[in-house]
Amino acid sequence: MTGLTVAEGRRFEDLLAELESVTDRLASGDVGIEEAADLYERAERLQREAAERLEAVRARVERLRQAPEVGADPG
Repeated sequence: MTGLTVAEGRRFEDLLAELESVTDRLASGDVGIEEAADLYERAERLQREAAERLEAVRARVERLRQAPEVGADPG
């Protein structure tokens, strides 16, 4: 196991697009039980990775909001 996530090197938007594709396949009902289980696991991994990336961006934005402005007069 290399430790790579399902989303290594992928954009947040790409993760969401794949997640939508996977859930559409599941919702179609045209997959067997084993494939449905595999797709469900894939969807969980994609959702988790997307949520982690979103939280990282939120934290980054919050840090930027709280940082003093560059060139601001300190007092």
